[in-house]
Amino acid sequence: MVKYNIYLFRHGQTDFNKGHRFTGWMESRLTALGFRQARLVAGQLKNKEIDVAFDNSLIRSKQTLKEVLKFHPECKKVISDRRMIERNYGKLNGVSHEEFIKKIGHREYDLLKEGDAIENLSSEKRKKVEKFLGEEEFKIIHRGYNIPPPGGESFAMVEKRVSKYIIFLKNYIKKNRVNVAISASGNSIRLFRKIMEKRSKDEAVKWIIPYTKVFHYKV
Repeated sequence: MVKYNIYLFRHGQTDFNKGHRFTGWMESRLTALGFRQARLVAGQLKNKEIDVAFDNSLIRSKQTLKEVLKFHPECKKVISDRRMIERNYGKLNGVSHEEFIKKIGHREYDLLKEGDAIENLSSEKRKKVEKFLGEEEFKIIHRGYNIPPPGGESFAMVEKRVSKYIIFLKNYIKKNRVNVAISASGNSIRLFRKIMEKRSKDEAVKWIIPYTKVFHYKV
């Protein structure tokens, strides 16, 4: 049986990433480093066949995909699908990591709702939050997996839409017999991996999704 390829990758660094802010559904363009990272991804996929490509409708996803597709004249179709968009952080969108940490320290956030946002922090900043909270409290914040922050999405909500996208994608690939590239965001990739690799939510929330790694799956 012929199998087709899925090449999944994260957009490059954005202005908000560089400024250590939660981006969510807000628009933020690639930095100079972000374009270099996109070109590194493009280099990894240069000799692969890509028939159809997906972005998640955000400019950072489109900019990264554009760099990749410079090597793929055979790709005649690009589809925008918001089911692979970044997690919406609601009231945290645009908030700096430092301000978030400060409010965590002052107990101004409900960790059942906003605690999962810690996964977007650097290891150094996570240690700072752990110092505020204590090791045991830090460990249990992932209860928020099923609880959305005000105006935003829980991980469970992201997983639900990503799951629907995967069902669609598998059917699309088999019907059209195509290899696909997907330019997505960190948290949608996190849940895509969880589903495709049959991993636990405890594992998934601990993953760091690099800017220059290509995740490869066969259908």
